[in-house]
Amino acid sequence: MSSGLPLLVTRPEPGCAATVARARALGLDARPVPLFAARALDWAAPDARDHDALLLTSAQAARLGGSGLAALAVLPVYAVGEATAAAARDAGFGVAAVGARDAQALLDGMASSGKRRILWLCGRDRSAFATGLTVTALPVYTVDPVEPTALWRDSVAAPAVVLAHSARIAARAADLAGASRKHLTLLAISAAAIDAAGDGWAEKAASPRPDDAAMLAEAVRLCHKGRQ
Repeated sequence: MSSGLPLLVTRPEPGCAATVARARALGLDARPVPLFAARALDWAAPDARDHDALLLTSAQAARLGGSGLAALAVLPVYAVGEATAAAARDAGFGVAAVGARDAQALLDGMASSGKRRILWLCGRDRSAFATGLTVTALPVYTVDPVEPTALWRDSVAAPAVVLAHSARIAARAADLAGASRKHLTLLAISAAAIDAAGDGWAEKAASPRPDDAAMLAEAVRLCHKGRQ
């Protein structure tokens, strides 16, 4: 039986449903309330010989990249998080390394291994990196806001834990929650997502690693803490 505060899972599908299922298996009252939806963009694959490696910071790039991915399958993938690595393997890529923290740390490791020309399959909205490497950003998908459901509106009316898998999600959750933030706890995938959410929350916490397992372990603690 579910117990503790509700856990509001705000990431786009198909990740939302997968996270909800994992959370419910841990006994949490997980509710699917995606605040964004992902879709593929039209793109053309460059010559793989012009690059030393692929950087993937989201599983959506591998899931939505489409037929163009085949032309890049010879390049080793450096992935942020285990979920992204799994999606890359499913798409036919060989994964050279998985970053346990963020893309910046992964890029630093790539530089030390001699990878200088990096092709980043990314979303249309993305962050920038401070690096001496040549990083070519190629958007293959977009993640756009969607209207919150009635389940979101009902759930934020009372104490709950909001799960944010990106800085954009954290910022939008903060905007949509408004004054309700005072009784909501934010659990974010990174320190950058915490910063994007701003102030006014009852509590904020960052996951120790950018993956579902680490986030949900922390969610168990926060959801049960909120009922004490």
